[in-house]
Amino acid sequence: MRFLFSLIMRTLSQFTFLLLFLFSCTTFTSTEAYDALDPNGNITIKWDIMSWTPDGYVAVVSIYNFQQYRHIEAPGWTLGWTWAKKEVIWSMVGGQTTEQGDCSRFKGNIPHCCKKKPSVVDLLPGTPYNQQIANCCKGGVISSLVQDPSKAVSAFQLSVGAAGTTNKTVRVPKNFTLKAPGPGYTCGPAKIVRPSKFFTADKRRVTQALMTWNVTCTYSQFLAQKTPTCCVSLSSFYNDTIVPCPTCTCGCRGNSTSSGNCVDPNAPHLASVVSSSGKNGLAPLVQCTSHMCPVRIHWHVKLNYREYWRVKVTITNFNYNMNYSQWNLVVQHPNFDNLTQTFSFNYKALTPYSVISK
Repeated sequence: MRFLFSLIMRTLSQFTFLLLFLFSCTTFTSTEAYDALDPNGNITIKWDIMSWTPDGYVAVVSIYNFQQYRHIEAPGWTLGWTWAKKEVIWSMVGGQTTEQGDCSRFKGNIPHCCKKKPSVVDLLPGTPYNQQIANCCKGGVISSLVQDPSKAVSAFQLSVGAAGTTNKTVRVPKNFTLKAPGPGYTCGPAKIVRPSKFFTADKRRVTQALMTWNVTCTYSQFLAQKTPTCCVSLSSFYNDTIVPCPTCTCGCRGNSTSSGNCVDPNAPHLASVVSSSGKNGLAPLVQCTSHMCPVRIHWHVKLNYREYWRVKVTITNFNYNMNYSQWNLVVQHPNFDNLTQTFSFNYKALTPYSVISK
């Protein structure tokens, strides 16, 4: 039995496994924002000027998630940029800036935001209808393209003042940043493209934006976090031995710089410890373990016949600061091109290359 178990574990280790939970179980050695399993994945920000105003324009900004499996979890996205001139935001619908800034130079009507570098967040569900536009007000949560295409976009509208009033006088914002909700995304420069076109409800008429520019943001795991965020353990039905996550996979106990804080689950007054320590919802506050990972993925071989094999995958959340309610799990395995049945979750194959099966 021990020989068979070691043999199957050795065989499994020779396979190419790539398991990603939300961000990744792996680390990278460069900041290149490239994902071999989703080579064309990105987040595209489209800025459509819909009408001119006496001192600027009204625009709709849409955030499209073209990534196959990586989504934006609560507390949601934050979009920032730098104005090219001295623009201000008079008003917003479907979103808001986190700060108003210094608007002392204005008398009477006060703009919504006067900052040179505004930061915009989505409004929350339940926002009054007169403050909403299509695809807004989801708390900044955006689904991945595979998980739910209808929820893979977020949008807001803003009225910009002290700006140009023609295509030749408008200046494109610079230095776009996207937090989703933490770091990891790098945004390129805005590029003016053909104006977007819109169909009426009856599909008989087409209107178009007065001016459109796009910004493409790509994700780098190394920029998001230098240490892994999950680990994998293995077991089999015919042996009680469990191959645990390697020690210090995501950090070592006592090394708060790399692994964040940890909480002993047997400690008294655990609830008060968690509440007092969880001031920053983005910083991991994990259960004290040998691997110190926020998430553990356990791969258990349930059946192993010549005709087929079956595994049970268990995902355990050790992070007291985060609920992974919209999780995605990506598994790369040479036999997944023959996958016949799944239980209790939705499955979709990702096939960027014919020789890779997920």
